[in-house]
Amino acid sequence: MSWDEAVMPRVGSSTEEECRPGRAGEHAPDTTVIHYERRGVRVVAAHGSYDTHSITPLTAALDTAARERAKVVLDASGIAFADSALLNLLIRTHRAATLRVAAPRRQLRRLFELTGLDEVLQTRETVDDAVVS
Repeated sequence: MSWDEAVMPRVGSSTEEECRPGRAGEHAPDTTVIHYERRGVRVVAAHGSYDTHSITPLTAALDTAARERAKVVLDASGIAFADSALLNLLIRTHRAATLRVAAPRRQLRRLFELTGLDEVLQTRETVDDAVVS
């Protein structure tokens, strides 16, 4: 694999793909976005920390999912840190499709509570619960 292939983000709509942000010569944040289908619902699994510098691959994946499916599930179990960049993305996705946030960690749940998003976004304990709800 060439250096460019190793660091350039890949976003696709196949059954399962992985995206890693960054460009040649830049520091690539420790994030991974994987998306797949489960029972006709697009599931986007995010891992790592999301802020203005690392949100691009997740934005691409959720935007694509919302265009292709009426319902989108964000598997948030792997999100270690998030700021307003993620909150803005979730609001935009919620407006574009039926969004369920599955298994958010305590920090993310607290962020939802502090900003009032817990009243807007629907969270579920597991991806399976989010897919069927």
